[in-house]
Amino acid sequence: MPFAGRIPRRIMQLSALLAMFAAFTAQLVSALLAWLPMFVVASAAGLALDLYLQHRQPLLLSMLNKVRFDVTVRQLLRDMLIVVGLLRIDDVHPLREQAPLTSALLCVYGLHFACQAVAVLVRRTRTLPLVTRNIDASALRPSAAPPRILARRPGHRLLTFSVPATTGLLVTAVTGDVYAGAVGVGVSIVLMAVGTARLATWLLPKKRPANNEQALEWLDGWLAEYRPTVAMYFSGGTTSAYQANMWLSTLSALDGKPLIVLRERFMVQKIQATDVPIICIPKVAHMFALEDSTLRMMLHPANSGKTSQVLRIPSIKHAFTNHGESDKLSSCNPYAKAYDEVWVAGPAARERYQLAEIGVADKDVVEVGRPQLAPIQPWTGAPEGTYTTVLYAPTWEGWDGNPGNTSVVLAGENLVRALLDDDGVRLLYKPHPMTGSVDPEAGAADRRIRAMIAEAAAGRSGPRPDLGAVAELARRTAELDRLTSSDFRTGADELERMMRQGTPEEDRAAVVAAATEAWEAAYWASFPEWEHQIVVTARPGIYSCFNQADLLISDVSSVVSDYLHSEKPYAVANTSGMPEEEFRAAFPTVRAAAVLTPDASGIPELLESVRAPEKDPYKQARAELKEHLLGPSDPPSLVRFNAAALALCAKADDRRDHMTRRLLPGIPGQRRTGFEAETETEAEAESIG
Repeated sequence: MPFAGRIPRRIMQLSALLAMFAAFTAQLVSALLAWLPMFVVASAAGLALDLYLQHRQPLLLSMLNKVRFDVTVRQLLRDMLIVVGLLRIDDVHPLREQAPLTSALLCVYGLHFACQAVAVLVRRTRTLPLVTRNIDASALRPSAAPPRILARRPGHRLLTFSVPATTGLLVTAVTGDVYAGAVGVGVSIVLMAVGTARLATWLLPKKRPANNEQALEWLDGWLAEYRPTVAMYFSGGTTSAYQANMWLSTLSALDGKPLIVLRERFMVQKIQATDVPIICIPKVAHMFALEDSTLRMMLHPANSGKTSQVLRIPSIKHAFTNHGESDKLSSCNPYAKAYDEVWVAGPAARERYQLAEIGVADKDVVEVGRPQLAPIQPWTGAPEGTYTTVLYAPTWEGWDGNPGNTSVVLAGENLVRALLDDDGVRLLYKPHPMTGSVDPEAGAADRRIRAMIAEAAAGRSGPRPDLGAVAELARRTAELDRLTSSDFRTGADELERMMRQGTPEEDRAAVVAAATEAWEAAYWASFPEWEHQIVVTARPGIYSCFNQADLLISDVSSVVSDYLHSEKPYAVANTSGMPEEEFRAAFPTVRAAAVLTPDASGIPELLESVRAPEKDPYKQARAELKEHLLGPSDPPSLVRFNAAALALCAKADDRRDHMTRRLLPGIPGQRRTGFEAETETEAEAESIG
């Protein structure tokens, strides 16, 4: 079925390309044979189809760009064929009438290329060496972006502004009246000239933003004024933003002045709602502005190729927090030894690094817990309602091709089928967002699982929440969308977004948190207790699903460790091929779990133990494993995390003081960092006082 569903779309795309080539062929043949009806229809149809595809199927046209048949070549060919067609008309004199039309048409293209040159200059002036959010950047003179059709869509501009010229020339071909062609081409010339002139106004001083040098000077000044102490550094792809977003609440709760440092421009808008200032610095040369700031330490929720660049700043201490902990080898990446400290949840991760022997010294491992797990509600015993809610949250297939990474391929359909066979189960399915990104089989299995759940949900019936619950969800959704998204117009660019996303409203993060909690309550209340759900959107989050579940079924992943915070029953699918005893010994997170085989034969007994807690053999083991994996509950994780941050900041201060004493005395003209100058200023103030 999934494959069959893709066939019509591919046929449609192929048909569109064939139709375009057919239009060019018909236009050429009819121009040479002076067959006027076909000539007019083919010329008009080709332009209309090109315009449609530019707006609706731009990726399809990118295939033509790869073979150098881009929009400029296509439109030029289309217009030149019209000129050839006019040569076949006796009423149009080649020298007296057609030559001026052809010259005017070439003028349209000349203005198009001139407009494109201005567009390149405008884009360059509006591309600063940094991007900000939650920061007042008015000193950089940001302004609204020029119309997108002028600045960033040359194909749309050429086709749209050429419509009058093509229309006029076709009217001339039909009537023999050269005046119609002259008017059409004249209108296109005016559109191109006016558009170019308007676009050029963004190069005037009034609309021109700060240049690169001024922007970097502003960055130094802002850092000196804000005086950040701890930052979260993140670099990654379009689907990896969740790794940073899970640390936002923790970062904002730390003592000091937090900061988020990004490297990819697109990532600025991927970060969820937060009050923490965000700065994106794409080029490594500009990163060293942080060296002269008061920044003492950086948190790293993920490894990336660009991480090594910021590790070269000696005045900043670096702590690797990871974006989750599991028993997988990826949780003990040898890259971790590049950091000053590795922060883990509890003793289990410390042991994991010792056993891995990858060069991470035990003294550099700091247990801080998992502060973002606070919203997860504790276990209260057997399910209270009619239905047992089971959350199946498999992880993705990973990069190494290990069949034990995810249960989706080998066990997913069996597990889901067994759960759906129990009339007392309500199933929540939340796959990893990267499922199928490496292994097509995982993606295909995921689609089959979704189809199974959708079919089972359609086969159930019962009382549903009233319209008031649905209306409440709509109201809460609108409120949360208003708080968490910026209403940018379609043509907004980075500078316009920087202007719109200046200093956030006071306590905005707390307001967003309250709105999110209210939305989650409204979301779950809008569904009947018996209805299966497929949750593949960003909202609700995995922790909200945890709170709905009576049982989790997952793989060896950080999802299991996080869920254990609730001490609710959970099961892990064993698709590794190892015997159960070996599987439990290899992965500590499985020690308090029921282990399921790929055939899902243990599902009935598992559900029975959830519904009758006295039959649950792992209750005490879960409590013990929770402390082993996540650390003690007292003091709270956030307190331990904050203490670790303060301690690492103190180490950074000690190093700076040591370097100041060692290098500065007796060396005339020795350059001092901004932090050292600030320290001296404070010392002078104390002595005066």
